Amino acid sequence: MEESSKPITIQDVALRAGVSRATVSRVLNSHPSVAPDLRLRVQEAINALGYQPNRTARRLRANSSDVLGLIIPDIQNPVFVSVARGVEDEAYKHQMNVVLCNTDDNAAKQQAYLRILQSEQAGVIVAPTHSYDGEALRKVRDAGIAIVLIDRRLDDFETDTVLVDNVRGAALAVRHLVELGYQRIAMIAGLQTLSPGRERLEGYRQALLAAGREIDSELIAQGDFREQGGYEQMRRLMSLPNPPDAIFSSNSLTSLGMLRALRDLGLRAPQDVALVGFDDLPYADYMCPALTAVAQPAYEIGRQAVQLLLRRLQEPDAPATTITLQPRLIVRQSCGAALRQQSK
Repeated sequence: MEESSKPITIQDVALRAGVSRATVSRVLNSHPSVAPDLRLRVQEAINALGYQPNRTARRLRANSSDVLGLIIPDIQNPVFVSVARGVEDEAYKHQMNVVLCNTDDNAAKQQAYLRILQSEQAGVIVAPTHSYDGEALRKVRDAGIAIVLIDRRLDDFETDTVLVDNVRGAALAVRHLVELGYQRIAMIAGLQTLSPGRERLEGYRQALLAAGREIDSELIAQGDFREQGGYEQMRRLMSLPNPPDAIFSSNSLTSLGMLRALRDLGLRAPQDVALVGFDDLPYADYMCPALTAVAQPAYEIGRQAVQLLLRRLQEPDAPATTITLQPRLIVRQSCGAALRQQSK
């Protein structure tokens, strides 16, 4: 007795037609956004292969709302709260629902969420947990799921991406401290396995070198983008025989840890040490001192990511797009600019 042949799948049709799985899905669901020539190629492949769609599944999808998944690494990070708001507001304008997933920078959790979203045929906006996530994301994209990266770049995975110019943002902060006359400018860096951590450290180095300063490795503390890491590294820096007179922190949670350490040490900013952070906290104006910070356009990251995802759904074979948004420096009390101005 002969074995039954393997069922023809959407992926088989996509390969024969030379299009993405998402394009085949849109043809099957009579989506108006598919170009006529692509629709014809898909229909010819369906006829040639004898593909029979799962009509029950198609009915279920037709009756369900459009969904996109937002996968972020830390829901407690104020930046990702603003990103999520931007995603939700833009998605709502286009009658899409958002499923929010928090990974805690855990690769296993991220993979579990990707499987769920793939089963729902949902587009995905993701801040990846590690620099080697390209392989896992490529499998999801190859299954016909549109993917947009935010915040972090992956060198081995080309897709639509929304980033912030981290190098420029860090350089703005350090250049400001240089111009205020500080001599020993330290940095509490972020994880070097993630592109924002590497890029912000690079911006710190570039600004010092441009000012004719040497890079002192003793003044570069390795943090982890978390509050406790900022706390521990701040205490280490201030315990040096020759402590820094200014410190730049790599993100908002690091800044919170840095401020807590300053309080526990009985020190004041900017009188004892000047502080500038990357990421503007929503309550930075109410801190004592108010925190000078490099503000990311976090809400705009979310909005732009949704727009890229919608474009990808309409034009699945378009070239990948990278949008790089610009940060800005907000000068408040913690850097000592006002005190320096008064002393002149």
